[in-house]
Amino acid sequence: MKVIVQKFGGTSVATPQMRERVLYHIQQALADDYQVVVVVSAMGRKGEPYATDTLLELTTGEQLKNLSSREQDLLLSCGEIISASVLSSLLIHHGIENCVLTGGQAGIITNNQHNNAQIVSLNPKRLQEELNQGKVAIVAGFQGQTADGEITTLGRGGSDTTATALGVALNAEYVDIFTDVDGVLTADPRIVEEATSLEMVTYTEMCNLAFQGAKVVHPRAVEIAMQTNVPIRVRSTLSDGIGTLVVSRPERVGLTEISDRLITGITQMPNVTQIRIPTQSDKLDLHLDVFRLMASKGISVDFISVTPSSIAYTVSDPLGDLAKSLLMDIGLEPELYPSCAKVSVVGAGIAGVPGVMAQILEALTEEDVKVLQSADSHTTIWVLVPGDDMIKAIRALHRKFELHKY
Repeated sequence: MKVIVQKFGGTSVATPQMRERVLYHIQQALADDYQVVVVVSAMGRKGEPYATDTLLELTTGEQLKNLSSREQDLLLSCGEIISASVLSSLLIHHGIENCVLTGGQAGIITNNQHNNAQIVSLNPKRLQEELNQGKVAIVAGFQGQTADGEITTLGRGGSDTTATALGVALNAEYVDIFTDVDGVLTADPRIVEEATSLEMVTYTEMCNLAFQGAKVVHPRAVEIAMQTNVPIRVRSTLSDGIGTLVVSRPERVGLTEISDRLITGITQMPNVTQIRIPTQSDKLDLHLDVFRLMASKGISVDFISVTPSSIAYTVSDPLGDLAKSLLMDIGLEPELYPSCAKVSVVGAGIAGVPGVMAQILEALTEEDVKVLQSADSHTTIWVLVPGDDMIKAIRALHRKFELHKY
């Protein structure tokens, strides 16, 4: 039989009313003759009793502040197990036979990097056995285990990663990522009222949107699905629509025509600090010293621009002052521009097309938005703007490329 993997996020399993919608989607898949694997996140969001962030806050208390990363994983893995067990009870009440599995029991083997483990292998034998017995398999997302049986967690977005990894291992027909939005949108609907849902995006576009701030699907999950071209559908739990299809080859799912669009979407990363350092052209090792220093202190850098006369890069706002202090300690005089925003224009159609940057600059200039830095790749153009201008910049770019017409 064909297999479908359905992943439900924290808001989808948080209340009895939302869990009824989860039940509905499972029933629909069963009616369509799928073997169904359900992956669940921890229930709710920060502040709700079983949410991951709520459990994590327990570790900062007086008695738990010294909890090791191993023990943290033991604690955090409980959230998804609670979700899976509660959903199991609901399915049993409606006559749907099922089996709850932890990530490890589902065959997910990881390295030993607690709190942010990577999947190294996956053996779905136990999972397939449960499916072959006619059961719905409910898998606790966000977790796995090492080869010697230690429980690990997969980091932020880990339940998405669980779902696509299982989809690949089982050769699923689809991996459905159910969330609180109706697919992948052309921009954040809280910023752009005219943002529209996209019918299809490529894996590469989805990865770029996710890496640059879109939080619909974790980029690691997309990269896993891309390895064997397992299609992802980003869907709303509250809707019957199929949402946005994420795939590399449209013919893989029976599509023969797709629109030749230039831009797919606009996304953003606020609260970043730009650091500029003037350099001397004869000190060629200075660039190396700067980035080695950042790495040695665990400071992640982004948006890097290196020239013979200057170095520019960004860090998250909370790390700006620390980065400045470290640079001054080695005799440099960095200039800091805090509270900036990285705005990204993403589209597979950008590659090789002249004039895209000109349109971006035209849109921003018309709104008096200053561009502090820019960069580009085959599918993305990034601009750094003052944080106060972020919303204005996103709306201007969305209008310029007429994304509301998708």
